[in-house]
Amino acid sequence: MKNKILVTGGGGRFAKVLAKYNQKLNLFFVNKKECNILNENSINKAIKRIKPKIIFHCAGLSRPMSVHEKNIEKSIDANIIGTANIVKACKRKKIKLIYFSTGYVYNGSKGNYAENDGTKPFNNYGLSKLGGECAVSMYNNSLILRITMIEKPFPYNKAFYDLKSNFMFHEDLVKILPKIISQKGILNVGGPSQSVFNFAKKTKKNLKKISAKKNSSLPLNQTMNLKKLKKILWKN
Repeated sequence: MKNKILVTGGGGRFAKVLAKYNQKLNLFFVNKKECNILNENSINKAIKRIKPKIIFHCAGLSRPMSVHEKNIEKSIDANIIGTANIVKACKRKKIKLIYFSTGYVYNGSKGNYAENDGTKPFNNYGLSKLGGECAVSMYNNSLILRITMIEKPFPYNKAFYDLKSNFMFHEDLVKILPKIISQKGILNVGGPSQSVFNFAKKTKKNLKKISAKKNSSLPLNQTMNLKKLKKILWKN
């Protein structure tokens, strides 16, 4: 019998894609009402009802990025305190935890970041996810996925031609999840290193090129080293 997997943030963008395209995993989705990550009693009730062997911790706050600058309390609650609560519950019940983090925990200036490279987030969103990572890292039965993903088709009409990343679509992550969830520690997850424009133009017609150098303070090389991921996928 397949292990039961509880998925927090069941109403979120990625969770909806996961629910639609999953074919191999035994998933149980919980929304904020069913599992409020800021309420330990709510978390415990969801765990007692579903009895999972694994938790996919997808709940949290991401976009708009500006909210993490304007409302740090909300960011801290959702991504740091909520994650810490999930970690504590997993520790009590001996449940494996898989935390959906971000490549934004890296500095983003030199690129090709390996899992053991130093972290230095370039914005508050990255800091909030790194805060969550700190709690998860204290629990040995865990896996941190540093992911750069987005909706399909690309949701914007403009894309940076001079900013490199490892963007992948939600659907691409769904395909490989069954092959990586047995891992522990930290794993970079993404697509080929390329400009955001080159990635986006595959699914978006009439896409406008814009410059990150001129219009943004974002670091220009956010690429991650994916050797560890490729080795795992090759074995599977």
